[in-house]
Amino acid sequence: MLDDRDEGQKTTTVTEASETAQAAPAAGAQRSVGNGETTEPPAEDFTRAFRPLTEGDIIKGTVVHIDREGVLVDVGTKSDGLIPPVELSREGAVAAEDIVSIGDQIDVYVLDAEDQEGNLILSKKRADYEKAWHRIEESFETGKVITAMVTDRVKGGLVVDLGVRGFVPASHVGSGKVRNLERYIGQSLPLKIIEIDRDRKRVVLSHRMAVEVERERQRETLFKSLSEGQIREGIVRRVTDYGAFVDIGGVDGLLHVSEMSWTRINHPSEVVRVNDKIHVVVLKVNPDENKISLGLRQILPDPWGEVEEKFHVGDVVTGRVTRLVPFGAFVQLANGIEGIIPNAELAQRRVNKPEEVLSNGDEVTAKVINLRPDERRITLSLRQMQVEEERRDFREFQRGRPSDRTTIGDVVGEALAARMRRGGRRDRRDRDRDIEEQIEAYQEEMKDLEPTEEATEEATEEATEEERDSETKA
Repeated sequence: MLDDRDEGQKTTTVTEASETAQAAPAAGAQRSVGNGETTEPPAEDFTRAFRPLTEGDIIKGTVVHIDREGVLVDVGTKSDGLIPPVELSREGAVAAEDIVSIGDQIDVYVLDAEDQEGNLILSKKRADYEKAWHRIEESFETGKVITAMVTDRVKGGLVVDLGVRGFVPASHVGSGKVRNLERYIGQSLPLKIIEIDRDRKRVVLSHRMAVEVERERQRETLFKSLSEGQIREGIVRRVTDYGAFVDIGGVDGLLHVSEMSWTRINHPSEVVRVNDKIHVVVLKVNPDENKISLGLRQILPDPWGEVEEKFHVGDVVTGRVTRLVPFGAFVQLANGIEGIIPNAELAQRRVNKPEEVLSNGDEVTAKVINLRPDERRITLSLRQMQVEEERRDFREFQRGRPSDRTTIGDVVGEALAARMRRGGRRDRRDRDRDIEEQIEAYQEEMKDLEPTEEATEEATEEATEEERDSETKA
């Protein structure tokens, strides 16, 4: 078997000789003499113009005739060469007209320079085979990625057509963990040759390595063009508990769950799904570590930008409890904004854990007691809502009662109201002591009076209500 490089050189030499042979008769067909007459060249000139071909030569020729006997090809020799039907293609029984047409320029392999009948026997199939091996060996030496069609699925991998039969192991298809290999049949895949053995007609290729080569090329190109702040279109390739990986042009960037939305989300799947096409912002690029950080919320409207217009201190809002933490409960309000109800604002009594009062998913109505948009924080209170409801109920109750006598609630309530208007705050112990002192003073003043048992009980109940109201207010 000839070395492909020698064959290539031989092909070129023979082809040039053929072209010279074709041109020589034309140039020497007639010779001019001094008196203007022409004479026919001698027969030996034609013989010298054609270089004899030898078995194994690969030359170019032109298809001049097609019939059942085969295909006649003009290769620049004294007679046309014949390609038998079986030497046209390795596909088998295929009509010659489906492979070549008259006038086509094709490469042919010299099987026999002169058979028993003196004919030049050629092979297109063999020429294609030799050219295929030359291309395979060249690609293997240079590491070039080639493309081939998948023709079959066999045990252990795929069969591809390279002009010769090639094999791709299942571990080298895609990521190496592809289960349904049948879906690749009929597809053209980029491949990298990893092993050849011409004597055994063996070619082993890798699709995975070819993809990695292409990805590396794309990665280098992409990192050169990337800069922070760019908006890129990408495809979600994978979703994890901590974010999603987005392909932005051959390289995957990480879209962290914290960068998906201005509001809290429990899982990235609430925002994106695999194969979604999305626009993302490039937040950070690190070529050395091959890392790209992406953001989605940066190109979405920020609901906190309108908080001061929609919420005010003292507003009553309704929301749903989204999560409970040791120091309170988070409540989701309109537009996905979350407010916090501290444990101290969950009830009038002491609350150690928010689970004592609320559960995830509860619908609550609370009062806005603090608003800090710059810190993205809204503080809510259930306790103050309860206090206001009790006061409202008490006022309604008082409207229906006769007002011809003074009660402990009147005395204590007036004093507490004056203090609350001045904005003073005391701790619970001081507040309780003040209330007790006022009650004792009131009792001293009323000592000479002998209230009925019903009046005493009623006054005690009113004082208790007022005391609870004052503790709540403070």
